[in-house]
Amino acid sequence: MEDSEREGGGNQQHPALHSPPSPLSQSYTHHSPLPSLAHQEDSNGEKTKFMVGIDEAGRGPALGPMVYAAAYCPVDWEQLSELGFNDSKVLTADTRTKLLGTLSAHPTHLGWSVQVLAPSSISQGMLARPPTNLNVQSQNATVHILRSLLQAGLNITQIFVDALGPSVPYQKYLQSLFPSAEVTVCPKADSIYEIVGAASVAAKTCRDAWMESWVWEEEGMPPGQELGSGYPSDPKTQAWIANRLEKTFGYPRLVRFSWAPIRLSMEKHGHVVKWMDDNQASVAKSFASATGRDKGRCGLAKDLGLRSVCDI
Repeated sequence: MEDSEREGGGNQQHPALHSPPSPLSQSYTHHSPLPSLAHQEDSNGEKTKFMVGIDEAGRGPALGPMVYAAAYCPVDWEQLSELGFNDSKVLTADTRTKLLGTLSAHPTHLGWSVQVLAPSSISQGMLARPPTNLNVQSQNATVHILRSLLQAGLNITQIFVDALGPSVPYQKYLQSLFPSAEVTVCPKADSIYEIVGAASVAAKTCRDAWMESWVWEEEGMPPGQELGSGYPSDPKTQAWIANRLEKTFGYPRLVRFSWAPIRLSMEKHGHVVKWMDDNQASVAKSFASATGRDKGRCGLAKDLGLRSVCDI
């Protein structure tokens, strides 16, 4: 997982995209410059108190990254309520684009960060043994962003997070990690707290920009493909999934291989692959003695077609 430098530059479509454009081969973090007030101290030597909102975009799609975002400003900054931040899902694309500009238009008070989880990273976690499920990956992304901001010197005293499943245990978990801040986790936080709405805009615009500007690593993939929203229920996404299966190697890295519709498509339409360790209780079973005419030989050697050519 990479951390980009704390700079304001970047792709003309979205400042958090790779510049120059390159494939999303691994997860990474992008930070805007810290608001200048973050470095200011009062007469008692205490830094300006900041609140942080956390939200995500792209949790459910079978295509593309999942993006976690944070937005942060001083706890007493009254102008935040006048900027128009809200749940990004109820905003038009044009409004989200304008609000992305607003996020960077107040460098004294307002900052933002994104953690972009590559589709391949999501799949690797979910298909690992033991697996790292999507809830844990989401929690890890949230914690990573908050710790990065604290390490950068932000004095965080309030944290607002859009709920991930049951709110109470998640709030207790985050509160235990960040005891110096007051943590609030609740459903629809992006509609209740403007700072979470700002994070929602950062996350949604970043994911959309990646989907629109995806750089293919695979040969023969034409640009400008119609991907739809990436959700399995989207007819355009369904059509892309149906037409883009390579029967031996599966799908491009845009795809989350751990998603059920992807696995089912590969099982139904791809070439059958038999793995020797499928359904085995332990690795030791691979080295057990074979049966029948191959009795006495290692089962792994039988499956691989290996035979002794001489005696030692």
